[in-house]
Amino acid sequence: MSRTPPTSTALRVADLPQNADTPFSLRPDADTLRQIAEELGLSAVRKLSFEGKLAASGKTDWQLDARLGATVVQPCVVTLEPVTTRIDVNITRFFTKDYEQPDEPEAEMPEDDRSEPLKAWIDPAAVMIEALALEIPQYPRADGAELGQAVYAEPGVAPMTDEDARPFAGLAQLREKLEDPKE
Repeated sequence: MSRTPPTSTALRVADLPQNADTPFSLRPDADTLRQIAEELGLSAVRKLSFEGKLAASGKTDWQLDARLGATVVQPCVVTLEPVTTRIDVNITRFFTKDYEQPDEPEAEMPEDDRSEPLKAWIDPAAVMIEALALEIPQYPRADGAELGQAVYAEPGVAPMTDEDARPFAGLAQLREKLEDPKE
């Protein structure tokens, strides 16, 4: 096994103290923020910090506890205007020696998805990027942005709206006909 870390932030498990926490504090520089934004499909990552500790959990496992803070900019899904989101969340990961991968290609996700297999290196920066990817909004919207409704029909046919498709829409039309004395 190589003693050369795969990244500058990776920690070699064999070198970690069993009886003391290993603190870390990551604050990527501007170039790294641009790379992360590009990798995650964001317009920008303005701020990003990941501070925490790595501690032994039992004889063979490790636990990472950290605080992720980020300010990201994404395009609004409706208007494409920039939407700024602030993310502040606690992150926990368990690196388990006896981690069992599901044998089937399509397996049900466990309720606790914070466990990962223990390897020779633990990289807090990789955990930071993964956690950020999971926390950014999937469909960011600018204030007041709404999709609206598109209604299409062939010429001469009354278009059907979402309101018409509701189970009691027909009853509402029938009630209107009964109340209207003209018909």
